[in-house]
Amino acid sequence: MKAVEVSHTGGPAVLEYKVVSEPEPKPNEALVQIKATGLNFIDVYFREGRYPSKLPFIVGQEAAGVVERVGNEVTMLKPGDRVAYTGLQGAYAEKAVVAADRLVKIPEGVSFEQAAALMLQGMTAHYLVKSTYPLKSGETCLIHAAAGGVGQLLVQMAKMIGAMVVATAGTDEKCDIARRAGADHVINYEKQDFEEETKRLTTGKGVHVVYDGVGKATFEKGLNVLLPRGYMVLFGGAFVGFLVAPAITLVVGSLHRHSRARFGALGEAFFLLVLGALVFWLYYRVYIFGPASILPSAWQNPKGH
Repeated sequence: MKAVEVSHTGGPAVLEYKVVSEPEPKPNEALVQIKATGLNFIDVYFREGRYPSKLPFIVGQEAAGVVERVGNEVTMLKPGDRVAYTGLQGAYAEKAVVAADRLVKIPEGVSFEQAAALMLQGMTAHYLVKSTYPLKSGETCLIHAAAGGVGQLLVQMAKMIGAMVVATAGTDEKCDIARRAGADHVINYEKQDFEEETKRLTTGKGVHVVYDGVGKATFEKGLNVLLPRGYMVLFGGAFVGFLVAPAITLVVGSLHRHSRARFGALGEAFFLLVLGALVFWLYYRVYIFGPASILPSAWQNPKGH
């Protein structure tokens, strides 16, 4: 089968499009024929070596496809099932072997492309508002990077709960996206001081929680807009690259720390998507699987692909 492999870390040029042996499912595993693969920033971190991984490896951590065959002891899946997964290397390939308990069945009405894109972002947004800081009706939250994939889902889920949403983005176009997602107030932090504007919008009281997927550039001012005993929630790679004073307690979001609840979270996100209660805009480009050298911009910056 064909795959994109990394034998040494570095820039996009280290991605090798090659023929590799087709994997065989072991007990409690399934072989999945991949129909759609999500490109995420975490793929860049592994490719660059920021996150260590045993070399060589097939890059990519999110995909959707069809079960081709299953190993012994697999009882919940069968060939032909439409499934999706995230958090395991090997998605930039025609096929992948995946632990059966990591596969989620895709409901009717959800495409392979939607499923591959919703896995990581949908579960992340869900655990942030339901578990990391359980947002409540009547509370106020500040969501940074609200036009991004996780950001848009956060805005919608927060509004479903009944919270007031103050959102930030870096361009007027992105601010429009955040408004379309349902944010009550949107701040262009390139034109306005989001600290001052958030205080104005909350009449000086501040917000119950800040969901920050940006990090260093927004962190200190984010602390200044919190209510007493408010929560600063950093997720994704937001906490990388700067130090926090020991006196400050943070909630650092990680999907894998919520692994026990991840499939219930995804099931709810899929259910909301099928019902039409959750709108998931796919700002993606479809690439024909082939040599990585023809896709340098996508491999360097996978946002929106």
